[in-house]
Amino acid sequence: MNAITIQRLSEQAFESIAERARAHHTSIEDEAAAILEQAVGRAESMDLRRRIVDRIAAMTPKGVIQTDSTQLIREDRDR
Repeated sequence: MNAITIQRLSEQAFESIAERARAHHTSIEDEAAAILEQAVGRAESMDLRRRIVDRIAAMTPKGVIQTDSTQLIREDRDR
């Protein structure tokens, strides 16, 4: 098992974590671990999204003006 010791945590942050722990019926340590896991998961998810967006953007020809998708949807709807 891994462990982290946080020495500089504001009283407000500690109380917020303790409040969340009480609401979730968990320990402060478990709640802090869940918060960290969630934050890391979001960062990894955002990194994956950025890579996908970059890959899609690379498929778009440079210098070609793209039509607004709203306009295309309206044209299709009005047919």
